[in-house]
Amino acid sequence: MIYLITGAAGHLGSVIVKDLIKKKKQVRALVLPNEKHAPKDVELYYGDICDKESIRECFENLNGKKMIVIHCAGIVSITSKFNQKVYDVNVNGTKNIVDLCKEYNVLKLIYVSSVHALPELKNNKVITEITKFNAEEVIGLYAKTKSEASAYVMEAVKQGLNACIVHPSGIIGPYDYGNGHLTTLIIDYYKGRLPAGVNGGYDFVDVRDVANGIILICDKGICGECYILSNKYFKVEEILTLLHDISGKKKVSIYLPIWFIKIIAPLTEFYYKMLNQTPLFTPYSIYTLSSNANFSHKKATKELGYKTRDMKDTITDTITWLKEKERI
Repeated sequence: MIYLITGAAGHLGSVIVKDLIKKKKQVRALVLPNEKHAPKDVELYYGDICDKESIRECFENLNGKKMIVIHCAGIVSITSKFNQKVYDVNVNGTKNIVDLCKEYNVLKLIYVSSVHALPELKNNKVITEITKFNAEEVIGLYAKTKSEASAYVMEAVKQGLNACIVHPSGIIGPYDYGNGHLTTLIIDYYKGRLPAGVNGGYDFVDVRDVANGIILICDKGICGECYILSNKYFKVEEILTLLHDISGKKKVSIYLPIWFIKIIAPLTEFYYKMLNQTPLFTPYSIYTLSSNANFSHKKATKELGYKTRDMKDTITDTITWLKEKERI
């Protein structure tokens, strides 16, 4: 078996690669040209999923072996306005991967979508898996791109492709070489750049638990099925309190109401864009922190043996890793 991981230098993709190598699996890693953090001990391929021909080689020369494709490549965006690059990568890039999987008759495709592709339910009703996706039923550019791409995958399943979809919640944890929003939150807190928090919260899950869940799907996932890989709901205050307890840094004692953050969020988004830095608060991120995040991973737990770890361990390991990389 050969495992092809797209977005292999990203937060989730890199952890999946690590786990597969530990399991002595043969791994092909697709990364962007000039990637600084390309994984080691793998067959390395450079290409852009938006350019179909640049990634075709990844699917060739299998020497009689079967291939499982884990499609992690994507852009997580909390921007409020339409961004063509986000659409091209998340939608058109996924279509290229799906089409190549069909053309080369891969054994299985696992598409990493997001819980944002699932329509929000009112009154904190439990959100479970769906099989029909409609971008008009979700809010925000990122959610719409993930919904549209998920719909394309499900249509390919009807045409004979063996594929599963996973919906991770808010991914947090070590090994993030980029500037993921939750990694940025931890760094800003540790460096004393977070004088206040915000009321609200979300379902946050350890990247290592999501990676393990995806690898379980490689073996146990049923064609055409979707799996939520979440953890549980945490208030922002709970996360920041854990950061205080673990690091000993100054405790955040001021928490601003959602209505106030909604007013200033457009200004902060513009400010960070001018600085070319990742904003923590935008109108979309504030919507997310006040939305229904009551996701159920019961299906993945029952059918796959999916497990989650304690958030204190996640944050402890993240701080340790960031120190090792001299980022805090």
